[in-house]
Parts: sequence; C-alpha cells; structure tokens
Amino acid sequence: MTTFFWEPLQGLEAIRREMDQLLQQYDTPRGRIARSAFLPGVSARTYPLTNISEDKDNVYVEALAPGLNPETIEVTVLRDQLRIAGEKTAINPDIKAEAFHRSERGAGRFTRVIALPTEVDGDKVKAEYKNGLLLLTLPKHAEAKPKQIAVKVS
Repeated sequence: MTTFFWEPLQGLEAIRREMDQLLQQYDTPRGRIARSAFLPGVSARTYPLTNISEDKDNVYVEALAPGLNPETIEVTVLRDQLRIAGEKTAINPDIKAEAFHRSERGAGRFTRVIALPTEVDGDKVKAEYKNGLLLLTLPKHAEAKPKQIAVKVS
C-alpha cells in the first residue's frame, strides 16, 4: 500500500517557477518587459529565439526567424538596447482559427527588446537575413572597447 502525503507548498513552487520564467523576460533596468511572441498560452516562447556573442570589437546576434518577409523586419538600436520587430504572415490565411486542431506555428506581429552586454554604435550596425536567420553585427561603441594601457618601467 502506498501512502500519499499532501504537500501544500508544492502548488506554490509551481507558481514560483512560472513567475521566474515570466520575469526572465524582464531584460532591462529601465523597466520595460520584452513582449512575448504571438503564440497564445503558457507555452508561448519569446520570438525570435536568439544567440548573442561578442568579441573585442563587436556584438553578434543570431535570431532564428524562419518564414519572415525580410521587408517587414525592423531592427533598432539605442545604446545597449536592441529591438527586433516584424510580422510573420500566415501560410494560408483563408483557414479560420476555429478550424485548426493544433496551431503551434503562430503568425502575426512580434516585438522583442533585448539588453545587450555593452553599448553599440547604432550607425554602423549590419543586418542580413539568410536562410531564416537574422544575422546582426553590432560594433561596440568606442568607449565600450577595452583599452590597452602602457606600463612604464622605472
């Protein structure tokens, strides 16, 4: 015979995990919350999914955004904030929402604001959309680059 114990805090732990996931979108110290994707429900993920890396001169962003019309993509940069917005059109807009049995590939407008690791020079940003990837090269602002300091020997 198995004995089950009631754990009143177990439900609260699940709520805490969901709140943590929600607050992970809170990217900025300025109080903005990044908007989630156009996908409904708890399973909605932030869109587009991104990889961010850097070297001494640039910050690189790879955003996974298949099926977008490149003309609808808007990329804006302000100091250390990157905003990616656009619209993903439905493959067959004639199908009504109530006709779907499952709809996991959402369509519609999206906006994502990402805090960058350092300030970048917005005038020199390069953006390319290739094979469903939005590739951004964001040159670091001159003041954000590491400086070599000469050491004098006496």
